Amino acid sequence: MNTLKINYKNIYYPPGGILIWIIIFLELITFGMALVAFVYDGTKNHEIFHQSRLQLNATLGLVNTVFLLSSGYFMAKAVHEFEHKNISKASLFLKITALGGLLFIVVKFFEYSAKIEHGLTPDTNSFYMYYWLLTAFHLIHVIVGLVIILWTNYSMKKTNTTTEVEDVKTCGAFWHMCDLIWLLLFPVLYLIF
Repeated sequence: MNTLKINYKNIYYPPGGILIWIIIFLELITFGMALVAFVYDGTKNHEIFHQSRLQLNATLGLVNTVFLLSSGYFMAKAVHEFEHKNISKASLFLKITALGGLLFIVVKFFEYSAKIEHGLTPDTNSFYMYYWLLTAFHLIHVIVGLVIILWTNYSMKKTNTTTEVEDVKTCGAFWHMCDLIWLLLFPVLYLIF
């Protein structure tokens, strides 16, 4: 009699493990609450929010969206290649993912510089308070994600690597969280009001 053994870990634990998903849900809830507060304040101060939003460069926001979504695609490819034991391709895709994150940071630097040059700081009005807090908090997540990506890439290429598929999936889950948060921030900050 041949019985099929069920791996309960795969059924009950999401890719990357339960801890990363708890972190992701907490982060999404935090950003979600901040976005709800932003929209609520925006309905009370519609004219200020509308005029302030017009001062944002939606093209730069769109470019950053393309960078993050593209890097998310390459992250998925890296996980796929690592699962199939193709370390060199997985490493290449992680490097491309990191490049997308670095380009996001460069664009954000130019955007922040322009805002500071024009005196648009968190003290300007409530719109810019939210803009700076939300985008800077997201930027910190992108930087942390880049550190995780670079560390994962470094560790997977070592001769006696202990990197497992779950490690790469955890890296991917965190990076996709950064993508998802930006997909929420971009339209709310740059296109609404």
